[in-house]
Amino acid sequence: MRSPRILAAAGTVAAAALVLTACTPGGGSSESGSPDADATVNVGLVLEPTDLDIRTTDGIALDQVLIDNVYEGLVSRTAAGEIVDTIAKSHEVSDDGLTYTFDLNDGVTFQNGDEVTADDVVWSISQVKDDEGMQGHTDLANVTSITATDDDTVTLALSAPDSNLLWNLAGRAGLVLDEAATNDLSTTAVGTGPYTLKSWKQGDSLTLERNDDYWGEKARVKSVVFRYITDANAGINAMLAGDLDVQTAVDANLATQFDGNADIEIARGKTTDKYTLAFNNKVAPLNDVRVRQAIRMAIDHAAVVKAVGGAAVEQGGPIPELDPGYEDLTDVAPYDPTKAKELLAEAGQSNLTLDLTIPSFYGTSVATLLVSELEKVGITLNVKSVEFATWLNDVYTNKDFQLSYVDHAESRDFGNWANPDYYFGFDNADVQRLYQESVAAADPETAAAKLKEAARIVSEQAGADWLYNAVTLTAVRKGVTGFPTDSTSTRLDLGELAVKE
Repeated sequence: MRSPRILAAAGTVAAAALVLTACTPGGGSSESGSPDADATVNVGLVLEPTDLDIRTTDGIALDQVLIDNVYEGLVSRTAAGEIVDTIAKSHEVSDDGLTYTFDLNDGVTFQNGDEVTADDVVWSISQVKDDEGMQGHTDLANVTSITATDDDTVTLALSAPDSNLLWNLAGRAGLVLDEAATNDLSTTAVGTGPYTLKSWKQGDSLTLERNDDYWGEKARVKSVVFRYITDANAGINAMLAGDLDVQTAVDANLATQFDGNADIEIARGKTTDKYTLAFNNKVAPLNDVRVRQAIRMAIDHAAVVKAVGGAAVEQGGPIPELDPGYEDLTDVAPYDPTKAKELLAEAGQSNLTLDLTIPSFYGTSVATLLVSELEKVGITLNVKSVEFATWLNDVYTNKDFQLSYVDHAESRDFGNWANPDYYFGFDNADVQRLYQESVAAADPETAAAKLKEAARIVSEQAGADWLYNAVTLTAVRKGVTGFPTDSTSTRLDLGELAVKE
């Protein structure tokens, strides 16, 4: 099953921040001067990983802090979704789409000093390919062989064209690890990136340190400390007090507290965060499309956007604007409580009671609004707030739920809708066919067109309700540059992060 890549604590509760050394009094930094190579940057995040093993641990918290910073692959992704060569200095795809050839950069080393070899690359990708328990295993389904053609070249052969392969190789499926390393992946990490993992104090912080032996362009700050701050108000107050210098995923309902502060700028960024009201399509009464459609039409999505402070746009389908195949599908299920009541009556449902299971660290504003909206059409919503570990076990793994509300943050994850075993339980043969045709497409335009067609079916069949696509707000203090402002919930590439002296 595809990894959930769920950012459980994003949205209106997420807070991230930086505390910088070598700043001017009050936490601010001078606008002039060269980058301070000795700066230590403290980054506050909400969701802490339960384990550091990026091979087997679910959730996007590891991707956020470790990919691009500690771990790298043959290729990587930019915030805009472009694929760029990384450990590979170049790559070539055969005309039939069945052979991918990667020429490796010279002088790439792991953080323990070992040289990266073609054999390390083959071993790393083969591990994922051969082990169903590895994150990214299904992403390599079309790969038939991974070989070291020579000391500096790795070739992947495919059974069928795969338009997603480079994208997948830029994720967990393509990370390059040291075959000779004996470190415990659950508590340590050895990669090739510009930062090393210095320490992890579970429940408190995770510290990255500049890799002075990095084979590429060196990091511009000495260290980065990720601190886990679960309360949005606490993050705002620390920012205002000068203790924090950058805060990501600012709660839009609190952002006005920065108004008039000349030392803090708020940047708006696009994301692929899809805040999803998930339906268990396999259990009654949600196995009836009329019930699912009624729920969607009972919800005023403009009111949802307002409830999260306006840092969102309405999303009527499973593909966000940043991803291939996007189409504005907000007209598929317009707000229409009267029609919702009619659909429920047709389905033989009255005085319906449903459980909504959500991770406990989400705010109450959206859940409260959903309770109110569904009550208007005769549906009583029982909100069950649980710890994220419980959510993963009960909802995601065991599929023991009716409705759930969670942020699906990962880019290009439409394949979940073509997988009837995914926790959504959505099973549609046309969607599965179109998705496979998209994967097999030889050109990006054809692939996107197939996804677009499939996404409309998912929306019309009410596979879920997509409450909104988040807009991320980042508060940045003067003197801090190079901090990502787009797609911050999926990756925090800190290669350009700098602090002016």
